Amino acid sequence: MKVCQYFLLLITLVLFVYAKDKNNASLVNEFGSKLDQTKRAQKNKVVAGLICFHNESSTYDLNFIKSFKEACEARGLVENETYFISMDVPEDETSYDEALKLVAKGCNLIFADSFGFEDHMIKAAKKEPNVHFCHATGTKAHTENLPNYHNAFASIHDGRYMTGVAAGMKLNEMIANNKIKKEEAKLGYVGAFKYAEVISGYSAFYLGAKSVCPSVTMLVRFTDSWYDEAKEKDYAHYLISEGCKIISQHSDSLGAPKACEEEGVPNIPYNGSTIKVGPKTFIVSSKIEWTPYFNYVMESIEDGEKFSTDWTGTIETGSVVLSDFNEAVAANGTADAVAEVRRKLMSGKIYAFDTSTFTVNGKKVTSYLADVDSDPEFKPDTEAIIDDIFQESELRSAPYFDMLVDGISIYGEENNSNTQSSSSTLKVATTSFVAIIVSVATFFFLL
Repeated sequence: MKVCQYFLLLITLVLFVYAKDKNNASLVNEFGSKLDQTKRAQKNKVVAGLICFHNESSTYDLNFIKSFKEACEARGLVENETYFISMDVPEDETSYDEALKLVAKGCNLIFADSFGFEDHMIKAAKKEPNVHFCHATGTKAHTENLPNYHNAFASIHDGRYMTGVAAGMKLNEMIANNKIKKEEAKLGYVGAFKYAEVISGYSAFYLGAKSVCPSVTMLVRFTDSWYDEAKEKDYAHYLISEGCKIISQHSDSLGAPKACEEEGVPNIPYNGSTIKVGPKTFIVSSKIEWTPYFNYVMESIEDGEKFSTDWTGTIETGSVVLSDFNEAVAANGTADAVAEVRRKLMSGKIYAFDTSTFTVNGKKVTSYLADVDSDPEFKPDTEAIIDDIFQESELRSAPYFDMLVDGISIYGEENNSNTQSSSSTLKVATTSFVAIIVSVATFFFLL
């Protein structure tokens, strides 16, 4: 094959030297095209599979499916022949079985899109060492040290921060138009689980809003499910009834956008535009664009090259993107203002988690041990604040920011922010009091 390639290259060079008219130039192009085909034929073959927690009705899974199809079809792969998509796969042993089914179909590259798949993908990677397993949102690849197991995520906190700026500008518009008072600038957020990924997202969103609307507060309510349209819709209605003027989310259905459209409350969703269900309320959305990662991995396998164990996409890689703005709902000048924020984030002039811009329990945070190297006890192990910046997705791709920023309250914990610290203090105080009583009682008993 190499001899043929060198021969074609030689002929192409000779023709370039002697090409003096259009006919000869056309001949050169023909031989160049054949050379390209020869090179492509020499690349390693990719047969890819994608395992999804839900289906295309989930905005989260749909985002993966679209990007996966785009990357596969761009290199000539055919659905159900050289690429496969498995949907509605539970986060249990079923996902391991599904991975092995894809291997049996010839897949040498398998992606899994949901957090709960990780242990099952690691198990599959150990069983099938010649197949690469890439898991989105996972936390263990950098410590598992398996050559065929990989994690990937993106600095989506930057995207959340930018959409937060859009929310803050909308609140400012309401204040300027006397629709609300400054102290009524309140955001609502429908979250799935109390995981770092969700906490990081809503904290960045809030801080983006606060950067332009200093009086803003935010109320978060968790559904304890990635996808529950009825509950997400109910919770959005609840947040609106609690005085929230704009609703955002980290949950995967259209429940919250539909509730906002019914009540005429502006909405900033996640994972793509929902303008079709919210034409009068949708402002903008952020999402992780997975196509750059899919292309990077597939090209690496085709070229026989190693690729990152733990990959973080950024604005620069085209992995953190915003939808188009709905100019009918967004405050005037929002698109231009957010574009400037984007430039500053890229240049390092501003950071989503600049510790000078927020407090926790009324104090600036100067040091924070994050749980970066995952273990069963989730023990904090790595200093995450360097030069006053919380280094989100720098020490590991998946988020680990899990502080409760002042100005944000959690449903059911509104009067007990930073519950863990308060509970610990109470426990210590109670233990000390009991110890004193026991000591005094023992003293009198011995007398």
